[in-house]
Amino acid sequence: MSSIDAKQAAEALSDIEVVVRRVRRSRIYQLTSLILMQWGALVLAGYLASYLWPRSAGWLWVAVNVIGVCGTFAIGMFVRRRSGVGFDVRIPLALLLFFAFGYLNCFLGHFGPRELGVFWPIYFMMVYSIAGLWVGRAFVVIGVAIIALTLIGYVFSGDWFDLWMAMVNGGGLILGGLWMRRD
Repeated sequence: MSSIDAKQAAEALSDIEVVVRRVRRSRIYQLTSLILMQWGALVLAGYLASYLWPRSAGWLWVAVNVIGVCGTFAIGMFVRRRSGVGFDVRIPLALLLFFAFGYLNCFLGHFGPRELGVFWPIYFMMVYSIAGLWVGRAFVVIGVAIIALTLIGYVFSGDWFDLWMAMVNGGGLILGGLWMRRD
């Protein structure tokens, strides 16, 4: 029977900690990728509908957000039952605060349709990028890329803004979700 010294024990514990971190990040990425792809499809549809029916855009986006939040919770509950990783009670409260703050800013800011089309993706991706500083680089890359492309579209896309955003924001979220699944 062999024994290990303190240095070997510390190295083994360090290796275990690295594996635990990787597994945790992988589980978070798997959950997040499903949510990203769901939101990407909804956002893509929202921008296309806004382009086709601009007078109904406000109500369309309310519907997109309600469906997205309900879908996010459904995905979270499904994944939690399956793997034990999912949402706790703080998530609904965080989403409520997030949307309340966003709608308050929109109300106080008196944004036009184009400004609203820029505000929400930047608002979402800023929080997403900040979370990525703790959770993983994919969050930061996806968030910063969508913010940059949103601002480029705001300045240069002209009448094609909603179509640009359908591809940049909706498509970007879908691609980001697919990228996170492999990472």
